[in-house]
Amino acid sequence: MVRCIAIDDEPLALRQLKSYIERTEQLELVATCRSAIEAQEVLKSEKVDLLYVDINMPDLNGLDFVRLLEGNYYIIFTTAHPEHALEGFKLNAIDYLLKPYAYEEFMKATQKVISLVDLVERCHAAESAVAQNEAESSDMEFLSVKADYKTQLVKISDIVYLESAGEYVRLHIEGSHSITTLFRLKNMETSLPSDSFLRVHRSYIVNLKRISSYTKGRIFLDNGEYIPLGENYKARFLEYFDNRA
Repeated sequence: MVRCIAIDDEPLALRQLKSYIERTEQLELVATCRSAIEAQEVLKSEKVDLLYVDINMPDLNGLDFVRLLEGNYYIIFTTAHPEHALEGFKLNAIDYLLKPYAYEEFMKATQKVISLVDLVERCHAAESAVAQNEAESSDMEFLSVKADYKTQLVKISDIVYLESAGEYVRLHIEGSHSITTLFRLKNMETSLPSDSFLRVHRSYIVNLKRISSYTKGRIFLDNGEYIPLGENYKARFLEYFDNRA
């Protein structure tokens, strides 16, 4: 199910968009918003995959709203002005709907997102299975990751830390380079030996053997970098750090 928000300051256009979403079984309508500012408030508390965004809105237009977004969302713009299409695609929009549009046009654009979400979920399921198999190997020395259309073997001891990047994970490797793979951080966590790696933030996993020091919410690493310590992970990390000392 793709969770979505409809954003449009025109009541009739918003009502039509709402009806299209509700008749599409793969979509779940989280909220309808009469302004981009209202949508910003919704996104603070709701998990959303897809945003239908009108471009011409008062106070904060759709293009600027998307530029200000934090996080990764699929975007479909709606507009009565075709000249805005190019600018929308520059913001990595999946598609745009030129008003007035029929349900068939709505579905053609929406199906692109549905297919992408399905692909990502299948990739995550496959990676999770790989992670589970690797976790069952007690003497695992290498981690296999898919990156740049190929599978790479990464020596686990060379991983300094891992960083979440939306639907991807960035592995920071000894020697000041990184590898980005389509893999959720929580799945990666299960594939790594728990005696060597620890989740210290919602966006970071650290190689415990690479920690040089800790102070004021920052974990300093032996490569000169530091990563933040999340409040929800602090107790477990400090227990490890105190025992190590």
